[in-house]
Amino acid sequence: MKSTGGSDAEKRAAGESAAEAVEDGAVVGLGTGSTAAHAIRAIGRKVDSGLDARGIPTSFQSRELAKEAGMPLTTLDETDAVDLAIDGADQFSGPHLVKGGGAAHAREKIVDAAADRLLVVADPSKEAERLDHPVPVEVLPDARTTVAAEIRALGGSPTLRSAERKDGPVVTDNGNLVLDCDFGEIPNPAELATDLAALPGAVEHGLFVGMADEIHVGREDGVEVEEF
Repeated sequence: MKSTGGSDAEKRAAGESAAEAVEDGAVVGLGTGSTAAHAIRAIGRKVDSGLDARGIPTSFQSRELAKEAGMPLTTLDETDAVDLAIDGADQFSGPHLVKGGGAAHAREKIVDAAADRLLVVADPSKEAERLDHPVPVEVLPDARTTVAAEIRALGGSPTLRSAERKDGPVVTDNGNLVLDCDFGEIPNPAELATDLAALPGAVEHGLFVGMADEIHVGREDGVEVEEF
């Protein structure tokens, strides 16, 4: 899983802190990313010790990691409710997030929105007074050009995300492409989210507006938990 910013110790502390919220019988949304990976491993250890919990993965990576950790898996179709989701963020400002660095934000948003509580795990490098991280937008391949033009009209600068260690663009688990859209500082995330959601051919954007219920930030001297 891609790892950027912050120390591994900070990420591990945040992930393990959020994992402590998983209770017996819980259904847990499993986010994608290097910090969420620590939470998945921690939940797996709790399951190995006798905890009854099932996970709903948000990506191929989180599914494989959960299987390695020995965590039973389920789906939204097979369960009545999701008790909580644990997910990372590329950037957060209060309860507002930018996600999609792992190109899994469409599935992450579905699962995170379905959960009764969303616990975000992060290191201090992800915190911002105002969001200004480029916003990933997953697009249908045939709509790449038209969506990019609409994003420019909204004041953004879209860049097709290129794959690492292979030629060509990143392809999501859904078979789509990703435009990383730089809007600079985002004073009104809700307004931009509404505009992006209305673009024909845009499958999902990486603005998670007001969705975080808790943010667990791993620091050198412990974990800071902020509730909303």
